Amino acid sequence: MIDLLLPELLDPLIAGTIFAGGIHHYEQAGSTNALAMRAGAEGARAGECWLAEEQTAGKGRAGHTWQSDAQAGVYCSALLRPQLAPADVIIISLAAGLAVVEAVRESTGLVADLRWPNDVLIGNRKFCGILTELNAEVTRVRFVVVGVGVNVNQTEFPPELSPIATSLRIESGRSWPRVELAAALLRALDREQAALQQGIAEARESILRRFEAHSSYCCDAAVFVEEDGGYEGITRGLDPRGFLQVESATGMRTVLSGGVRKR
Repeated sequence: MIDLLLPELLDPLIAGTIFAGGIHHYEQAGSTNALAMRAGAEGARAGECWLAEEQTAGKGRAGHTWQSDAQAGVYCSALLRPQLAPADVIIISLAAGLAVVEAVRESTGLVADLRWPNDVLIGNRKFCGILTELNAEVTRVRFVVVGVGVNVNQTEFPPELSPIATSLRIESGRSWPRVELAAALLRALDREQAALQQGIAEARESILRRFEAHSSYCCDAAVFVEEDGGYEGITRGLDPRGFLQVESATGMRTVLSGGVRKR
Protein backbone atom coordinates (compact mmCIF):
# COMPACT_ATOMS: atom_id res chain seq x y z
CA MET A 1 0.00 0.00 0.00
CA ILE A 2 1.30 3.44 -0.97
CA ASP A 3 1.74 5.63 2.11
CA LEU A 4 3.00 8.84 0.54
CA LEU A 5 1.18 12.04 1.49
CA LEU A 6 0.02 12.64 -2.07
CA PRO A 7 -2.84 15.01 -2.96
CA GLU A 8 -4.66 12.29 -4.88
CA LEU A 9 -4.69 10.09 -1.76
CA LEU A 10 -5.55 12.84 0.72
CA ASP A 11 -8.16 14.81 -1.20
CA PRO A 12 -10.90 12.14 -1.07
CA LEU A 13 -10.38 11.89 2.70
CA ILE A 14 -10.63 15.65 3.33
CA ALA A 15 -13.50 16.46 0.97
CA GLY A 16 -15.67 19.26 2.32
CA THR A 17 -12.87 20.83 4.38
CA ILE A 18 -11.08 24.10 3.76
CA PHE A 19 -8.01 22.05 2.80
CA ALA A 20 -9.61 20.10 -0.06
CA GLY A 21 -7.81 20.87 -3.32
CA GLY A 22 -5.07 22.79 -1.54
CA ILE A 23 -2.43 20.12 -0.88
CA HIS A 24 1.15 20.80 -1.99
CA HIS A 25 3.37 17.72 -1.71
CA TYR A 26 7.18 17.61 -1.61
CA GLU A 27 9.47 14.60 -1.52
CA GLN A 28 11.94 16.78 0.38
CA ALA A 29 11.73 20.34 1.68
CA GLY A 30 13.81 22.52 3.94
CA SER A 31 10.83 23.59 6.06
CA THR A 32 7.15 23.34 5.20
CA ASN A 33 6.53 26.37 7.42
CA ALA A 34 8.97 28.42 5.33
CA LEU A 35 7.18 27.36 2.15
CA ALA A 36 3.80 28.27 3.62
CA MET A 37 4.97 31.64 4.96
CA ARG A 38 6.37 32.57 1.56
CA ALA A 39 3.18 31.52 -0.21
CA GLY A 40 1.01 33.36 2.29
CA ALA A 41 2.92 36.58 1.67
CA GLU A 42 2.32 36.06 -2.06
CA GLY A 43 -1.44 35.77 -1.55
CA ALA A 44 -2.11 32.03 -1.20
CA ARG A 45 -5.64 31.28 -0.07
CA ALA A 46 -6.65 30.05 3.36
CA GLY A 47 -6.68 26.26 3.33
CA GLU A 48 -3.58 25.63 1.28
CA CYS A 49 -1.35 23.07 2.97
CA TRP A 50 2.26 21.98 2.46
CA LEU A 51 3.39 18.44 3.28
CA ALA A 52 6.85 16.93 2.92
CA GLU A 53 8.05 13.36 3.13
CA GLU A 54 11.26 14.71 4.66
CA GLN A 55 12.43 18.07 6.00
CA THR A 56 16.09 19.05 5.99
CA ALA A 57 15.59 22.18 8.10
CA GLY A 58 12.50 21.49 10.19
CA LYS A 59 11.68 24.29 12.60
CA GLY A 60 10.65 24.09 16.24
CA ARG A 61 9.76 26.66 18.85
CA ALA A 62 12.37 29.21 19.98
CA GLY A 63 14.68 28.45 17.08
CA HIS A 64 15.02 24.73 17.81
CA THR A 65 15.20 22.22 14.98
CA TRP A 66 12.74 19.37 14.41
CA GLN A 67 14.13 16.04 13.28
CA SER A 68 12.12 14.98 10.23
CA ASP A 69 13.06 11.46 9.11
CA ALA A 70 12.08 10.50 5.57
CA GLN A 71 8.61 8.92 5.23
CA ALA A 72 8.42 8.34 8.99
CA GLY A 73 6.27 11.24 10.12
CA VAL A 74 3.70 13.82 9.12
CA TYR A 75 5.32 17.20 8.45
CA CYS A 76 2.56 19.60 7.59
CA SER A 77 2.03 23.37 7.45
CA ALA A 78 -1.45 24.81 6.94
CA LEU A 79 -2.27 28.39 5.94
CA LEU A 80 -5.17 30.10 7.71
CA ARG A 81 -6.54 33.64 7.55
CA PRO A 82 -8.45 34.00 10.85
CA GLN A 83 -10.22 37.15 11.98
CA LEU A 84 -8.01 37.61 15.04
CA ALA A 85 -5.82 40.25 16.61
CA PRO A 86 -2.11 39.31 16.80
CA ALA A 87 -2.30 38.95 20.60
CA ASP A 88 -4.99 36.29 20.21
CA VAL A 89 -3.16 33.93 17.87
CA ILE A 90 -2.20 31.61 20.74
CA ILE A 91 -5.74 30.21 20.51
CA ILE A 92 -4.80 28.79 17.09
CA SER A 93 -1.87 26.88 18.63
CA LEU A 94 -4.11 25.47 21.35
CA ALA A 95 -6.72 24.45 18.77
CA ALA A 96 -4.02 22.74 16.70
CA GLY A 97 -2.97 20.74 19.75
CA LEU A 98 -6.55 19.60 20.24
CA ALA A 99 -6.71 18.63 16.56
CA VAL A 100 -3.63 16.45 16.98
CA VAL A 101 -5.08 14.74 20.06
CA GLU A 102 -8.32 14.01 18.22
CA ALA A 103 -6.57 12.78 15.06
CA VAL A 104 -4.30 10.43 17.04
CA ARG A 105 -7.24 9.06 19.03
CA GLU A 106 -9.29 8.54 15.86
CA SER A 107 -6.45 6.95 13.89
CA THR A 108 -4.65 4.89 16.53
CA GLY A 109 -6.69 4.84 19.75
CA LEU A 110 -3.72 6.30 21.66
CA VAL A 111 -4.39 8.95 24.30
CA ALA A 112 -2.11 11.98 24.09
CA ASP A 113 -1.28 14.68 26.64
CA LEU A 114 -0.97 18.38 25.82
CA ARG A 115 1.91 20.40 27.26
CA TRP A 116 1.15 24.09 27.04
CA PRO A 117 1.39 25.70 24.58
CA ASN A 118 2.50 23.53 21.65
CA ASP A 119 3.81 20.07 22.54
CA VAL A 120 1.92 16.78 22.39
CA LEU A 121 3.19 13.87 24.47
CA ILE A 122 2.50 10.27 25.36
CA GLY A 123 3.67 9.63 28.89
CA ASN A 124 6.55 12.03 29.44
CA ARG A 125 7.92 11.92 25.90
CA LYS A 126 7.11 14.22 23.02
CA PHE A 127 5.88 12.88 19.67
CA CYS A 128 4.48 16.06 18.16
CA GLY A 129 5.46 19.71 18.05
CA ILE A 130 3.40 22.64 16.80
CA LEU A 131 4.89 25.87 15.46
CA THR A 132 2.51 28.74 14.72
CA GLU A 133 3.90 31.69 12.77
CA LEU A 134 2.05 34.78 11.65
CA ASN A 135 2.20 37.71 9.30
CA ALA A 136 0.38 40.63 10.90
CA GLU A 137 -0.19 44.35 11.16
CA VAL A 138 -0.50 46.05 14.54
CA THR A 139 -4.22 45.34 14.90
CA ARG A 140 -4.95 42.41 12.56
CA VAL A 141 -3.51 39.14 11.39
CA ARG A 142 -2.94 38.83 7.66
CA PHE A 143 -2.38 35.09 7.86
CA VAL A 144 -1.23 32.32 10.18
CA VAL A 145 0.80 29.24 9.34
CA VAL A 146 0.21 26.25 11.61
CA GLY A 147 3.11 23.82 11.37
CA VAL A 148 2.64 20.33 12.82
CA GLY A 149 5.36 17.68 13.03
CA VAL A 150 4.22 14.24 14.14
CA ASN A 151 6.58 11.33 14.82
CA VAL A 152 4.61 8.40 13.41
CA ASN A 153 6.73 5.40 12.45
CA GLN A 154 10.19 6.17 13.81
CA THR A 155 11.67 3.17 15.62
CA GLU A 156 14.53 4.97 17.36
CA PHE A 157 16.02 8.37 18.08
CA PRO A 158 19.57 9.64 18.65
CA PRO A 159 20.84 9.13 22.23
CA GLU A 160 20.35 12.80 23.09
CA LEU A 161 16.67 12.64 22.09
CA SER A 162 15.60 9.15 23.15
CA PRO A 163 14.82 10.12 26.79
CA ILE A 164 12.44 12.89 25.67
CA ALA A 165 11.18 11.86 22.21
CA THR A 166 8.89 9.09 21.06
CA SER A 167 6.70 8.05 18.13
CA LEU A 168 3.29 6.50 17.71
CA ARG A 169 5.01 3.30 16.57
CA ILE A 170 7.25 3.11 19.65
CA GLU A 171 4.28 3.67 21.94
CA SER A 172 1.97 1.16 20.25
CA GLY A 173 4.38 -1.46 18.93
CA ARG A 174 3.06 -1.21 15.37
CA SER A 175 3.30 1.05 12.34
CA TRP A 176 0.48 3.37 11.27
CA PRO A 177 -0.71 4.66 7.86
CA ARG A 178 0.46 8.25 7.61
CA VAL A 179 -2.15 9.19 5.00
CA GLU A 180 -5.00 8.31 7.36
CA LEU A 181 -3.41 10.25 10.22
CA ALA A 182 -2.70 13.31 8.06
CA ALA A 183 -6.28 13.30 6.78
CA ALA A 184 -7.67 12.96 10.29
CA LEU A 185 -5.46 15.86 11.40
CA LEU A 186 -6.66 18.13 8.60
CA ARG A 187 -10.31 17.24 9.24
CA ALA A 188 -9.91 18.01 12.96
CA LEU A 189 -8.05 21.27 12.25
CA ASP A 190 -10.79 22.26 9.81
CA ARG A 191 -13.44 21.75 12.50
CA GLU A 192 -11.50 23.87 14.98
CA GLN A 193 -10.85 26.76 12.56
CA ALA A 194 -14.43 26.73 11.30
CA ALA A 195 -15.76 27.02 14.85
CA LEU A 196 -13.43 29.95 15.52
CA GLN A 197 -14.55 31.72 12.36
CA GLN A 198 -18.24 31.27 13.18
CA GLY A 199 -18.25 32.18 16.86
CA ILE A 200 -15.03 33.58 18.30
CA ALA A 201 -16.08 33.91 21.95
CA GLU A 202 -17.86 30.56 22.20
CA ALA A 203 -15.16 28.67 20.30
CA ARG A 204 -12.40 30.26 22.35
CA GLU A 205 -14.01 29.20 25.62
CA SER A 206 -14.51 25.66 24.28
CA ILE A 207 -10.87 25.43 23.19
CA LEU A 208 -9.59 26.64 26.56
CA ARG A 209 -11.71 24.19 28.56
CA ARG A 210 -10.95 21.24 26.28
CA PHE A 211 -7.23 22.02 26.30
CA GLU A 212 -7.23 22.00 30.10
CA ALA A 213 -9.13 18.71 30.10
CA HIS A 214 -6.58 17.06 27.78
CA SER A 215 -3.51 18.42 29.57
CA SER A 216 -1.95 17.08 32.75
CA TYR A 217 0.16 20.25 32.81
CA CYS A 218 -2.50 22.97 33.00
CA CYS A 219 -4.13 22.49 36.38
CA ASP A 220 -2.52 21.70 39.74
CA ALA A 221 0.79 20.47 38.30
CA ALA A 222 4.11 21.28 39.97
CA VAL A 223 6.22 22.84 37.22
CA PHE A 224 9.40 24.68 36.43
CA VAL A 225 8.99 27.64 34.06
CA GLU A 226 12.04 28.60 32.02
CA GLU A 227 11.20 32.25 31.29
CA ASP A 228 12.10 35.24 33.50
CA GLY A 229 15.22 33.50 34.76
CA GLY A 230 13.28 30.37 35.76
CA TYR A 231 10.89 29.76 38.63
CA GLU A 232 8.78 27.01 40.18
CA GLY A 233 5.09 26.93 40.91
CA ILE A 234 1.74 25.19 40.61
CA THR A 235 -0.31 25.57 37.43
CA ARG A 236 -3.77 27.10 37.84
CA GLY A 237 -5.29 26.78 34.37
CA LEU A 238 -5.47 29.10 31.38
CA ASP A 239 -6.46 32.74 31.45
CA PRO A 240 -9.17 34.05 29.06
CA ARG A 241 -6.57 34.66 26.33
CA GLY A 242 -5.09 31.15 26.60
CA PHE A 243 -1.94 31.88 28.58
CA LEU A 244 -0.92 29.57 31.40
CA GLN A 245 -1.32 30.74 35.00
CA VAL A 246 1.26 29.58 37.56
CA GLU A 247 1.06 30.23 41.27
CA SER A 248 4.60 30.89 42.43
CA ALA A 249 6.19 31.88 45.73
CA THR A 250 5.80 35.52 44.68
CA GLY A 251 2.18 35.25 43.55
CA MET A 252 0.23 34.38 40.41
CA ARG A 253 2.26 34.69 37.23
CA THR A 254 1.29 34.47 33.56
CA VAL A 255 3.52 32.36 31.31
CA LEU A 256 3.89 34.03 27.94
CA SER A 257 6.37 31.99 25.97
CA GLY A 258 6.33 28.33 26.98
CA GLY A 259 9.21 26.31 28.37
CA VAL A 260 7.13 24.58 31.08
CA ARG A 261 8.34 21.30 32.56
CA LYS A 262 6.94 19.16 35.37
CA ARG A 263 9.02 19.03 38.53
